[in-house]
Amino acid sequence: MLPKDFFQSKIMELYKIAGIAGAMLVGSVVPKNNYAKESQKPNVLIIYTDDQGTLDAGCYGVKDIQTPNIDKLASEGVRFTQAYAHTVCCPSRAALLTGRQPQRGGINTWTSCTPKDQEGRKLNLNEITIAEHLKAHGYATGLVGKWHLGAQNGYGPLEQGFDAFFGFRGGFIDYYTHRFLHAGWGRPQFHDLYRNNEEVFEDGKYFPDLQVEEATKFMEQHKEKPFFLYVAMNLPHYPEQPDSAFIDRYKDLGWPRSSYAPMISTVDNRIGKVLDKLDELDIRDNTLIFYMSDNGHSTEDYYNWGDSYGANGGGGYTGKWRGAKGSFLEGGLRVPCIISYGDHLEKGSVRDQAISNLDFFPTICDYLQIPLPKNKLDGSSIKSILESKNAKSSHDVMHWMWQHMWAVREGNWKLIYKGRDTTGKYSNHPELNFEMPEYWLANLNDENPEQINHAKDHPEVVKHLKELHAKWVVDVFKNSGFSVPEDENGKGRKTAKGSVKL
Repeated sequence: MLPKDFFQSKIMELYKIAGIAGAMLVGSVVPKNNYAKESQKPNVLIIYTDDQGTLDAGCYGVKDIQTPNIDKLASEGVRFTQAYAHTVCCPSRAALLTGRQPQRGGINTWTSCTPKDQEGRKLNLNEITIAEHLKAHGYATGLVGKWHLGAQNGYGPLEQGFDAFFGFRGGFIDYYTHRFLHAGWGRPQFHDLYRNNEEVFEDGKYFPDLQVEEATKFMEQHKEKPFFLYVAMNLPHYPEQPDSAFIDRYKDLGWPRSSYAPMISTVDNRIGKVLDKLDELDIRDNTLIFYMSDNGHSTEDYYNWGDSYGANGGGGYTGKWRGAKGSFLEGGLRVPCIISYGDHLEKGSVRDQAISNLDFFPTICDYLQIPLPKNKLDGSSIKSILESKNAKSSHDVMHWMWQHMWAVREGNWKLIYKGRDTTGKYSNHPELNFEMPEYWLANLNDENPEQINHAKDHPEVVKHLKELHAKWVVDVFKNSGFSVPEDENGKGRKTAKGSVKL
């Protein structure tokens, strides 16, 4: 005789089969929610702001600017206090998209800004971008916003793995006319707005709103399959043309903070609209979200073509750190960064380990459980850091280079070669000479970091860091197609403070 438990187990199996079949017959969504979402690879969303200051978000302690959406994202993910990008746009975007030092792909000076340019650098087509790699693994790929890695035909986003592109190819645009303003010192402004490879005209329409519209449309179209969306904001980059709804809120702040602050609230508002779409589509928990700025805030001033359209000497905030965009001081390199991934990460946590935008590519591969690209990466997965505050940073040594200038950091020592101090007169730090000494050795543990040059007192540290750079620079230029630059000394460029083209 069979035991009683045998019949009970068989009855339960029949009920289970009948229940699943019945649910399928009546179109129940239970199987879809329980199985389809769990098996689907996560979406990847990168939100890259432009010229946002090191600490310019409420979650970083700023009290005079409201950023509710960025703060909410921080409460839902991991916020980094020691995240590094680059000092200007082009190399920062090359590093982000390839996971490699920008010099490997030929980006060590300005890229071309218009398809009409016959000169000007562009990202080498041999570079493998996040978009190319994820597309090969079944992802839909889209870029909405700023490219700035070469505008010549044949070198745009579509040639580097993106299925769809809406935005501009050069460095920045007027938010309403969509024209590149300073173009070059000897030629007029030009229109720069494209859908894929076709120029489009949306004169008078506010570009941040066009971005939100395009980003939400892309997510709607690809909600049923995994997608990679790169939202490269123009904000808060000059010209400072914020959403008018935020102007009065900051009118009592001192100049130029009162001009810059509405730009931060505008980008925060538009970021919120993009994230709200993820919630509306019920795909937020299955989306790996990266938020970062491309470099520090700008202190530039421009008066070209009869217009004043720069950053008005700088309204950003860096706390104890000196510097801004265009410098290798912390204020030019250290940026806000938050990573969120539903319930996969501890909500509202903070990490103090050093990370880099070079790390995003391998981290994405790690979470998607796909192999790394065949090109050698300079970044490392930070999955372990995201999941544990005790994990170790892989960045014992960090390198940056732009044209003839360079910097190397090891521990709390940082050596800067022929750098520029772009801190500016509106900072809470004393204004020093714009052109820095040939070698500037900073100790980040100083009470006032990077304000004192320790080079004369520690020649052995200078020598050691120079040797690290010498070895590094040979490696990154080896197959780039370019030789290691000697001292260009800003040749052919204006070097007066406040008018340097960055």
